[in-house]
Amino acid sequence: MPDQIAEPPSDLRGDCARCFGLCCVALPFARSADFALDKPAGKPCPNLQSDHRCGIHAGLRGKGFTGCTVYDCFGAGQKVSQVTFGGQDWRTGPKEQARRMFDVFPVVRQLHELLWYLTEALGLSAARPVHPELRQALEKTERLTRGTPEELAALDVAAHRQEVNVLLLRTSELARAGAGGKGKGKGKGKGKDRRGADLVGARLRGADLRGASLRGACLIAADLTGADLRDADLIGADLRDADLTDADLTGAFFLTQPQVNAARGGAGTRLPASVSRPVHWTADR
Repeated sequence: MPDQIAEPPSDLRGDCARCFGLCCVALPFARSADFALDKPAGKPCPNLQSDHRCGIHAGLRGKGFTGCTVYDCFGAGQKVSQVTFGGQDWRTGPKEQARRMFDVFPVVRQLHELLWYLTEALGLSAARPVHPELRQALEKTERLTRGTPEELAALDVAAHRQEVNVLLLRTSELARAGAGGKGKGKGKGKGKDRRGADLVGARLRGADLRGASLRGACLIAADLTGADLRDADLIGADLRDADLTDADLTGAFFLTQPQVNAARGGAGTRLPASVSRPVHWTADR
């Protein structure tokens, strides 16, 4: 029986009420289908109000800010705002402090994303052989998130991600082994290793992708209607505009809320408990 992916801790979910709107200031975005205007890093979005709330939050998609609706800081916003900088607002503090806050935020966001994956990996019973190493990696990553602004700015986060990725890859192999993702039997695992595959616009309606490795696969605008994605590894898969209508993602792991938000789906889409059904899935239909 597949693991039921549990809902992650609340501190790995964004809490805008405890953040100073960091994602709306620190990050850059370019005028595109996702954003209605250009904004450089470190400059507040014109929709950001003085209370750090978005002035068009209820109508972001209709006003050309779809990119904002698919973003998730994994709780890094409140960590940087309330822990790293002790609740000091970038608006009222020295300019140098604001710059440091904006520099640190993307680093902590990456670390929190790793915490999400590590926490999920520890919930997979098939990954028990590597649970001790996963716990050590979780503790180290959490410790890093509590570093000083100077320590975080100097952190080689890419190197740390690589260390963690080795464990996550092993976790994936163990979790998928019992779901047809690997094996020597006739047809078993055939076509299931699609790591990094270019599947833009692919016709995968009703495809059997149970136990597949779709790590880093590009599934932009792919038709996954009714596809079986149970127990699939979806870490880093690009699901922008992919059609997940009636698809079964039960037990799919390393799936994040931004990935789901970027896809299309409906009432018949089966999702793991770790993510929520986007409101716009109903509104868009």
